[in-house]
Amino acid sequence: MDDVVMYLRGLVPGRRAVFALVIGALSGWLASVAGMPLPWMLGPMIGNTLAAVLALPVRGPDRLRPLVIPVIGVMLGSAMRPEMFSAASRYAASFALLLPFLAVTALVSYAVYRRIGRYDPVTAFFSAMPGGLNDMLILGGAAGGNEKRIALAHAARVLLVILFVVLFYGYALDVSSGEVARGTAASALSLLDWTLLGAAAVAGVPLGGALRLPAPQITGPMLLSGALHLAGLVTVAPPGFLIVVAQLVIGTVIGCRFIGVSARQIGRDLSLGALSSVAMIAVAVAFATGLTAITGLPLSLSFLGYSPGGLTEMSLLALAMGQDVAYVSVLHLVRIMLVIFAAQPVFRLTRPRSERDQTGTKSPRSES
Repeated sequence: MDDVVMYLRGLVPGRRAVFALVIGALSGWLASVAGMPLPWMLGPMIGNTLAAVLALPVRGPDRLRPLVIPVIGVMLGSAMRPEMFSAASRYAASFALLLPFLAVTALVSYAVYRRIGRYDPVTAFFSAMPGGLNDMLILGGAAGGNEKRIALAHAARVLLVILFVVLFYGYALDVSSGEVARGTAASALSLLDWTLLGAAAVAGVPLGGALRLPAPQITGPMLLSGALHLAGLVTVAPPGFLIVVAQLVIGTVIGCRFIGVSARQIGRDLSLGALSSVAMIAVAVAFATGLTAITGLPLSLSFLGYSPGGLTEMSLLALAMGQDVAYVSVLHLVRIMLVIFAAQPVFRLTRPRSERDQTGTKSPRSES
């Protein structure tokens, strides 16, 4: 056994990255078999976090990350459909309450991380934002935040929100989940589909950079993919296996960020993530209840629309729960876009003037 451990510790960096991907793949498969939400991201993240805490010879495949992030952007853009706009017009009140909902949610969550967790202001801000894990990680890291804590905060939120939603629907609303279809099969894409989606992924990144979009690796491909789907030139999402690979790489990279972090520190951050998630869910329930009282929409629908989970996960849950998928997808897509595009400007406005002048220069990340 000692010989095996010595051999593993002697692996060169490239082999360590491969070893981390193997751990990620096995963890993703186990998470998928166990029925965990977002298994191919959370599974590799958890598996490699444990490997990092146990001092196994893992290393994040960082060179692959820029290649797979655009796939997530294209996937988000594929949620846009022309019929969504006709559905959106029927839910004006939902969109009117969305901005105040995001503001209250972010403030409550920020208070948890800043006042209770004593996070530095940058890390607390981007940990509290109810956006996606990938985009908040990119924006928060660029602003000088602690990427490890931001990643763990959003991973905990996604996992706990989805678990709560399933329990809330099952016990409070007596709505059970059904089967959800898997991702698009590669054979379902024509040569034109492959070409256009690939072009959105490749051209979207420089386009996002040229337009000075926040998180251009995601927003650029997302906008191009959305335009293609709205125009009807493409009607399918990226192949399921590419989405799985992208999540596997991202989850592995995130897990390997915890190399050198103690189990005690991770446990503390997870506890704060759980407290923040409970606060966010409480705000979502309050706003959904108010929306139901105003509009007469079923609570099962309004709550799912305001649940602070991911676009993909909430859309899949809407399908599984027999809810209006178009409504949920549009509401979450608008939420993510608002958070992505507003996070940096709001962050700059809330910083002291002396620090605003230094924006663009990474400050050291606090590890305490």
